[in-house]
Amino acid sequence: MELPLIPVLPLNVTDQMGRRVAVPFPPRRIVSLVPSQTELLFDLGLGARVVGVTKFCIYPAEARTAAAVIGGTKNFNFDKIAALKPDLIIGNKEENYQQGIEELAANYPVWLSDISNLPDALDMIRRVGFIAGAKEKAAALADTIEASFAGLTTPGNQAAAVSAAYFIWRKPYMVAATGTFIDDMLRRAGFANVFAGLSRYPEITAEQLVSAAPQRLFLSSEPYPFGNKHIAEFQAICPNAKIEIVDGELFSWYGSRLRQSAAYFSQLR
Repeated sequence: MELPLIPVLPLNVTDQMGRRVAVPFPPRRIVSLVPSQTELLFDLGLGARVVGVTKFCIYPAEARTAAAVIGGTKNFNFDKIAALKPDLIIGNKEENYQQGIEELAANYPVWLSDISNLPDALDMIRRVGFIAGAKEKAAALADTIEASFAGLTTPGNQAAAVSAAYFIWRKPYMVAATGTFIDDMLRRAGFANVFAGLSRYPEITAEQLVSAAPQRLFLSSEPYPFGNKHIAEFQAICPNAKIEIVDGELFSWYGSRLRQSAAYFSQLR
């Protein structure tokens, strides 16, 4: 379906990195470099304007057929992007790589998100909706997500929360610690991160895990594909912990998938 011709006007905005970006408004040819933000654009009814996505943009199912695949989140195909003639590129500080973003920003409007907690995610949803021409839909979506998290009952203080460790990788073991979106989700779900004293995504040893003694141990379905076969491995290290595979997308995707997260967290308790 062809979009009606709408006058394109310049819109000067600030992204979540504090960078000033001049975006044609409304943008008609969007390249999304982040899976959760690709899903958001489609859920806001903007799929017809998305011309480029990454190979990891698996939602919605038609994203990689409706738009051109321009490589991965950390290895862009610049020739493919150039052929798409984007008037807006949407990326993320953590999921993309600085050199590639800088090269793209020299030629196109690039808007970057920077997300470490739920308020950041809600702000991103509202801002992306505004700059892409779906302000009202984005505001309604953010309000719905915010209300779902407000409905979560959490311990009155972190000392009363159930202690937990969240694994994102194996060989070496890596966990989500302070400063990550996952850490904020754990807290909102009612868990106290036993590795909160560490930063970002540290490598840890089995000895550190034993010393931390988490009551719950979450093995994420992504980026490492933990499965039931790995539970015994961790049970041998922490025989008293409850160990389970969790949906990594509902802990780490910060776009419209957050609509499902609060209900999922309630079931984990």
